[in-house]
Amino acid sequence: MKKIVFATSNPHKLKELNEIVQSFGVKNIEFILPPAGFDPVENGTTFEENSFIKAKEANRLTGMYSLADDSGLCVEALNGAPGIYSARYAETPQARIDKLLEAVKPYKNRKAKFVCAMSLINEEGREVFAYTGECRGEISKTQAGTGGFGYDPIFLVEGKNGLTMAELSDEEKNEVSHRGRALRKVLEFLKY
Repeated sequence: MKKIVFATSNPHKLKELNEIVQSFGVKNIEFILPPAGFDPVENGTTFEENSFIKAKEANRLTGMYSLADDSGLCVEALNGAPGIYSARYAETPQARIDKLLEAVKPYKNRKAKFVCAMSLINEEGREVFAYTGECRGEISKTQAGTGGFGYDPIFLVEGKNGLTMAELSDEEKNEVSHRGRALRKVLEFLKY
């Protein structure tokens, strides 16, 4: 079993990542949390830069293969906001949803996309693979669904008959999500 540090302090993200790995039928890779003290300064200006910063810090702390993702929601009418600030858009998950729904109210164009940039760093501290996955859709007018986290209850997934990300089964979400798409490419690179 190959253990790879997943550069996050969010146990929900780690759980989702390992579930995606299992749903792809991968049995020989397990992602683990970095040690205490993992607190990278995410001062990049893109998802890709922030992903690299996090993976590099996890590798520095452990000397192990490290994977990081930086992800967020980009809304066309808001010039790509909240973007890299998605997790810091407001104090709580519900406050972020409320603020975003209010911000898009005046616009007819509600097109949006979830973006996930992943960086894989080897034991020597070199980036050996990077990929950015996207999931397109639009912002709903109201919340629906109880699955997932973050903006999932207000993100209508393109091609899913008006369902939000939070209304999809875990299997459906893993198939179409930005994180699932990026992770699949990482796993292909690792030749699981």
